[in-house]
Amino acid sequence: MPGHLERAANLVLSENRRALNDVSWRAVTKLVTLISGADRVFVLGEGRSGLAVRMAAMRLMHLGLQVHVVGETTTPPLSRGDVLIAVSGSGGTPGVVLVAEQVRAAGGQIAALTTTPSSPLAAIAELVVAIPAASKHDHDSESSAQFAGSLFEQSTLLLFDALFHALSRDLGKTSEVLWAAHANLE
Repeated sequence: MPGHLERAANLVLSENRRALNDVSWRAVTKLVTLISGADRVFVLGEGRSGLAVRMAAMRLMHLGLQVHVVGETTTPPLSRGDVLIAVSGSGGTPGVVLVAEQVRAAGGQIAALTTTPSSPLAAIAELVVAIPAASKHDHDSESSAQFAGSLFEQSTLLLFDALFHALSRDLGKTSEVLWAAHANLE
């Protein structure tokens, strides 16, 4: 059994390395610029994609940004100058697309992370970061040997962790400064 688990771990790591090597870092750099210039950042995703982007929201908050998770009871109204980071592997998740349309109508900017650059979500967004991974509807194992959208969700989290690391360095945020923004009600 241990050999089987080690092979599985190596598969996950190699697939993520391949996916992130094939991401457009120019698009990710534009995402950093969009985030840095926003008045406030709103994040949205469903299921595991939603969990990954919530983890990203936490790290952006540690950097001192105003960040809100769409759908939480304390989320304020979005306005011009704000940005929505919408995460959907398929780019067609109905609730995510609907909110993106509302953001567009309210004058906010939209960054989409998706496996499908030709999706409805991507068509609405100013910026698309395409992650070359299988969406949850892709079951042919061509893009990933992992189940459903696992590679997309993992790569999304790793991409945001890399983004956070680079931004924290660029902004001169030491571990002590970041820790001061960490939750103390645990």
